[in-house]
Amino acid sequence: MKNTLRVERAIKNITQGELAELIGVSRQTINTIESNKYVPSTVLALKIARVFEKPVEQIFLLEDGD
Repeated sequence: MKNTLRVERAIKNITQGELAELIGVSRQTINTIESNKYVPSTVLALKIARVFEKPVEQIFLLEDGD
């Protein structure tokens, strides 16, 4: 699974730390999600989508083989 988290943060002009604080996780968690090293839980993905006011499917994209 890939994501557009880094792009979405740039559009809203918020740091990894600010996003982490908004959804109640560490900055390192945001970093690992952006690096595609960690797939967030459904709850976490929904919280992220809410921050950016977009459907989850516009931020997290399934790839072939997922």
